[in-house]
Formats: sequence, C-alpha cells, structure tokens
Amino acid sequence: MTTIYEPLLQMDSLQREQHMQMHREEVLTELLQHIGSANEEHHDKIVYRLFGELMTEGLFLTEQLARTALLLPTKDYLFKNIANGDADSVFTRSFSALWLVYLLYYDGQLSFLTPEEAQFVMTEASRYLEREQDVRGFVEGQGWAHSVAHGADLFAMMITHPHFQPQLVPVILQGIKVTFWKGTVYANEEEDRLAQIFEQLVKTDFPEEVCIEWVEQVFDKLALQRENEGYTMRFFDARMNVLRFMRALYFTLKFSHKMPQLQGVVSIFIGKWTKL
Repeated sequence: MTTIYEPLLQMDSLQREQHMQMHREEVLTELLQHIGSANEEHHDKIVYRLFGELMTEGLFLTEQLARTALLLPTKDYLFKNIANGDADSVFTRSFSALWLVYLLYYDGQLSFLTPEEAQFVMTEASRYLEREQDVRGFVEGQGWAHSVAHGADLFAMMITHPHFQPQLVPVILQGIKVTFWKGTVYANEEEDRLAQIFEQLVKTDFPEEVCIEWVEQVFDKLALQRENEGYTMRFFDARMNVLRFMRALYFTLKFSHKMPQLQGVVSIFIGKWTKL
C-alpha cells in the first residue's frame, strides 16, 4: 500500500508544492509514523531523504517544524524503548537524532522555536548518547542504525545553535565518554563523527582546561579498568575505542590551530597507551 508521501519522490517542484498545500499535515504525520521503519530503503532513502527535501524546499509550516522538534526528544522517538532492548527501536531513535539535526540547523536560520523551546529540545537530547545501548552500525537486512554517529551529528549541531547553553557541554562530554565502554569496537568511523563535536566546541569560548580534565578522566577510567580487570577483551575493546577517538581528536585540534595545550595532552596519552 502506497503512503501519501511516496508519490512526492516522483513529482516536480510545482507538483510537490500543490500536493503539500493539500496534504501537508498528512504527509508529516505519515513520515513520523515511518521514521524508524526497519527497512533500509524506507527509513533512509525515502523517509529521511524526503523530510530533508521538503524542509529545504520550505514546504512545511514553521508551526509544524516547531511541533516536530518538540516531539522528537521524547520517549516515543529519540528515547523509544531505549532501556528494554527492543532491537528495531534503535532505528526510530537514531533517525530521530538525524531529523533533529535538520530541525536545529533550520531553526538557527528561521527561529521557528522560541529560545526556551530550543533549549528544551537540546537539554532533553543531550542525554541520548549516554543512554543509548544499541550501538550497531550497519545491520544486515535493515540498513544503518549508526546510533553513535547520528547522536554525534546531533551534538555537533547543537553546539552551533545560537541558543545552545554551555552548561550542556559536560553532559555531552559524558555521553562521548560512555560510548567507549558500550561493549563493542566501533568499525564505521564513529570516532570521526564524535571528534566533530570537538571541532565545533573549539570554535566556542569553552574553557580548554575543562576539556583537558575530561581527557585525563577518560584515561584514568581506562587505567582503573586495567587495574581491576587485567588485560581482558573488554579492556582491549575500550582501549581501542579510546585510542581511535583520541587520534581523531588530535588531528581535529591540529588542523583547527586551537586548544594547543589539549592537543599536547592528547598526544602524550596516545603515546603512552599505544604500546602496553
């Protein structure tokens, strides 16, 4: 059965505009219903793509965009079944994060959210990576879940938003740190996406000493794990994640020419932990 939004993929711009004038609310409702479809073609190449195109073309009302932004960082979308291990719900959570990237980007230009609403969205979303347990990348037969990468994209976008509050940075940094100990070794460039958060952070006036303290805490946790567990696979998995991220962070800092002290600290720790 064809949804009301699928014909939009084949329409030209005039046909799309006419269709959306008549069915704007129904299209948005059905897109939200299928945001986490466990079908790669649907959730990625149709729903996500189409939502982005319709937003870029200005075919949603700003009221609809605001309502969607406030809806997504909730238990029905970004946090859907996040604690109960439902395998398919990760697609809803992960693609809710990507939709929020779009929404926060355009809100930065159009201001369809009030400052208080934007801060609410970002405060709620800031806990996502810390709470997410399903960190699979590509899922055979279902496509990309990629929750860590999509969460990182969201956090990086949040930092660029004009109403971002600096007090959320420690929450975001905690979310990054927790991802290193999720019980897997990342293999789909998650470390590069996480480093993009710092790429945005270094453009702000956030204190460099706080970032240095965070790096030290990450390696302190790794050292404590080795002390308590020895050279277990869990330890080596975490060490691999930390080192890959820190290498990505090092080059991010090197190319930005900012936070030189942090760059030096990262370099020292990489050298110390590369060989055991």
